[in-house]
Amino acid sequence: MNKRASLLALALLPGLAQAASFDGGQLAVWWAVPFAGILLSIALMPLLLPVFWHHHFGKVSAAWSLAFLLPFAWLFGPAVAGQNLAHALLADYLPFIILLTALYTVAGGIFIRGNLRGSPGLNVGLMAIGAVLASFMGTTGASILMVRPLIRANDNRKHAAHVFVFFIFIVSNAGGALTPLGDPPLFLGFLKGVDFFWTVKYLLPETLFLVCTLLGLFWLLDRYYFSKEELKPYDPTPDQPLGIEGGINFLLLLMVMGLVLMSGIWKPALSWNVAGTEVGLAQVVRDGALIAVTFASLWLTPKAVRESNQFNWGAMQEVAKLFAGIFLTIIPVLAMLRAGLAGPFAGLLQAVTGPDGQPLPWAYFWFSGVLSSFLDNAPTYLVFFNMAGGDPQVLMTTLAPVLAAISAGSVFMGANSYIGNAPNFMVKAIVEGRGIRMPSFFGYMAWSSAVLLPLFVLMTFIFFR
Repeated sequence: MNKRASLLALALLPGLAQAASFDGGQLAVWWAVPFAGILLSIALMPLLLPVFWHHHFGKVSAAWSLAFLLPFAWLFGPAVAGQNLAHALLADYLPFIILLTALYTVAGGIFIRGNLRGSPGLNVGLMAIGAVLASFMGTTGASILMVRPLIRANDNRKHAAHVFVFFIFIVSNAGGALTPLGDPPLFLGFLKGVDFFWTVKYLLPETLFLVCTLLGLFWLLDRYYFSKEELKPYDPTPDQPLGIEGGINFLLLLMVMGLVLMSGIWKPALSWNVAGTEVGLAQVVRDGALIAVTFASLWLTPKAVRESNQFNWGAMQEVAKLFAGIFLTIIPVLAMLRAGLAGPFAGLLQAVTGPDGQPLPWAYFWFSGVLSSFLDNAPTYLVFFNMAGGDPQVLMTTLAPVLAAISAGSVFMGANSYIGNAPNFMVKAIVEGRGIRMPSFFGYMAWSSAVLLPLFVLMTFIFFR
């Protein structure tokens, strides 16, 4: 009763609440319900209530956000709630959305015209290019850029769905593992202090193994299907010279990469305290310049180029609204994880820890991966990053195998289902919009279970023992 009275006093005395904080070890596990609720909504509502979700996903995100924020503000005081809201907004959400918007806009301004012939060798080549691009322009940007020429190359084939299933495996997921630009989880790690080139050093063998193996398997499978093809008597895509339109966006893409790299290297002393959150000069310069690059791309790219790419803001609006709720509702979850064995998630922590008290890389790989398969891989990465201690200097050195396992699980296993990573659904929608029938939700999982899971088991014994 005394504790409750003190909490109510904080709510009534904002001046005292400004100096207060909350201990994650004191929270009950039900504080994670809004976070689990929004992730399950993202996973299930598009399948069970597609029309409702299409029109009201923003309201669903807001409802789960308020389900956390209002009780939190009542118990701990509006000032503490405001400080945590400001931290989630300024330290994580805005940098994440600003970078993603810049990559989405720049990639959407590049159009590869021309018609290719979808032979197995050409398809492998396009996917290999996409895999390389994914680590530099993001899995979203590379997927948007490369999926359309791949569609045009295969639009006269009867058996083409497998091409885009493997495209999701390789370009929309595995290829984005080498830099913070590649996939949202790695960028969040970068924001937490992981060096820009750390992933190249520690994930290059795993990435090469997975991408090269998938390309080899795809080539064998595509040769089989190609040999069975009875090609249509005509190609629905008119022949035209190969070329690239909107080339100015490649320069803008280099600027995006340079700005992200700059913010990780340049550490000026100047910073501002905004509602309890330190905002450094490097972050302000980076995010302001990324916004300028976004507007420059919109201004410099001819309208016809974006029309050819069928560019629109629908996907970005969905990501922005849903991630606002995710970054807010994850606040108590991260606090409970930081509490370690004293918190309500002690059992999960023990499951990824060996008898000697050391973290188990294989367990982190599979736990982070399985959750990333059905939930969102960015917050999943944050959960396990904090579970492993949350200190980037320790994780990059002493616990480097653990951070590599978390990073690989979060990025690679996002390919296990359509909902594991945002580009997966985007590719599916684009491909189906061009008249190619893609596997159902469970049909896609049959593909991923047959192709990916055996490779992940093999990778466990090779890299994450």
